[in-house]
Amino acid sequence: MGETDKDAGSTASNGGRRHGGLKVLDPAISRFFEQLPQKLGNGFKLPLKMIKRENERANSRSSSLRNLSKTLTDFEVNLEKQMQAWHENPVWVDQAPEVKVSVPKGSLCNLNVNVNVGLPPDAVYNIVTDPDNKRVFKNIKEVISRRVLVDEGLRQVVELEQAALWKFLWWSGTISVHVLVDQNRADHSMKFKQVKTGFMKRFEGCWRVEPWFVDEKLCYPLKPKTWEDYNSCTGGKGRIGSKVSLDQLIQPALVPPPPISWYLRGITTRTTEMLITDLLAETARVRGGLNPVKSGNNHELSDNTLDKQLEETGDIKERWALRRRLMKQRDRRVLSGQ
Repeated sequence: MGETDKDAGSTASNGGRRHGGLKVLDPAISRFFEQLPQKLGNGFKLPLKMIKRENERANSRSSSLRNLSKTLTDFEVNLEKQMQAWHENPVWVDQAPEVKVSVPKGSLCNLNVNVNVGLPPDAVYNIVTDPDNKRVFKNIKEVISRRVLVDEGLRQVVELEQAALWKFLWWSGTISVHVLVDQNRADHSMKFKQVKTGFMKRFEGCWRVEPWFVDEKLCYPLKPKTWEDYNSCTGGKGRIGSKVSLDQLIQPALVPPPPISWYLRGITTRTTEMLITDLLAETARVRGGLNPVKSGNNHELSDNTLDKQLEETGDIKERWALRRRLMKQRDRRVLSGQ
């Protein structure tokens, strides 16, 4: 009987503890079930937020691509309209560029060249940035490598290595040029900078092409500020040219003393003159719609004569006077269809 009471008491005690434990757990369980919907909701919200952000980024990329496509289309349409004015009136005489040579301390030279070109900025920019412009610029012997590092449509960053020719009096040779080129059609600029130092400690510079209203006098007394205004006041006949500038700094690892530094500076100046001459020759070909096959022999003869006579001419003004005479002859051939 005693054992029975004892067992009963023990059972009651255990039951009390169990009930007490349940009473203790009840608030925790209640809170868990109360918070469960909120936790599940938060668990779903995070993926939903990520999906939403990804959709926003995708929409932004899609919008940027649409805007870029529209920009490129506008550029092509505008260039076609601008070129039409040049096709209707290709008469143009190239002028000698303005070349300034300075010698900053510790460098070989800083060259600044400015020249007016008879083509719209986009057309000139196409020539300067053409991956195959070896056919235009005679001082480029070979494109060793070309790799596009960044492509944002209107802007590209390109790693470029070329073998460039140089010639001065009875000296000639090639030099490897390895540069990073940042070209931006939005402002028609092309910046270049040497990748690795070697023989050249610094080799850097920038091409810039700016619009120029060639026939602005047709708008007098108005002074157009935009292409739309210019196109309107000239009845679509106004030609747009380009103001091209090239600024470059050349600093060898060891600057030689005179007279060697004079010779190297002369080589650099002549090489830059060759670039501008080749650019002007190509713009004349584009401007006149010249058939290279039909008149290739005439150009070859002119180029050979030019090289020979330029080598015999030491003064820069005389060299450019000679170039102007040859360019006038070429323009007359273009206009006569020969």
